[in-house]
Amino acid sequence: MSDQRPAEADSPFARAVEELRDTAFRDDLVVRQIPSPSGLAPFSLALAGDVRPEEHATDSAFGTGRFILLHDTEEPEPWGGAWRIVCFAQAPLEPEIGVDPLLAEVAWSWLIDALDSRGAQRHAESGTATKTLSTGFGALAAQGEGSQIELRASWSPRGPFRPHLEAWAELVCMLAGLPPGSEGVAVLGARRPTRG
Repeated sequence: MSDQRPAEADSPFARAVEELRDTAFRDDLVVRQIPSPSGLAPFSLALAGDVRPEEHATDSAFGTGRFILLHDTEEPEPWGGAWRIVCFAQAPLEPEIGVDPLLAEVAWSWLIDALDSRGAQRHAESGTATKTLSTGFGALAAQGEGSQIELRASWSPRGPFRPHLEAWAELVCMLAGLPPGSEGVAVLGARRPTRG
């Protein structure tokens, strides 16, 4: 476990970690624990999720994300409580999708809708959505044009933690072109980057 300091077995943080570890994910998404970033909170748990990763790969060509649960009994003022969730999700897109002027707003709405549909109570939401367009030149010319969407968000959770993790998992899959109920369906609109 990659907490900043050890949590007592029956502490609120240990119970939260156990709740998150019991979460089931769709087969298209592989979730694993990763080292937590240091200095954000006395206690933290970090998870990485990849949509249909290739065997032995560290990241997915379809979509990837990070979910971090932070706990600080000092209740930092910006958090408005003892808990904070920080998440990240990104996916490559076809260039014609990447130029959509509403793409950033849609990505943010998918997160909010996923949280709301699970009853994930929260406050103090914040985030950014970034669209990137790229064109390869020289040795990378074969990559052609591409685009990517990236969403970074944080909020202070109330109530159970599992709905928040489930909402993040849905967001990662949605950005990769896999809406809820599409298990086993081909990834839509995803552009596999050419390695060069």
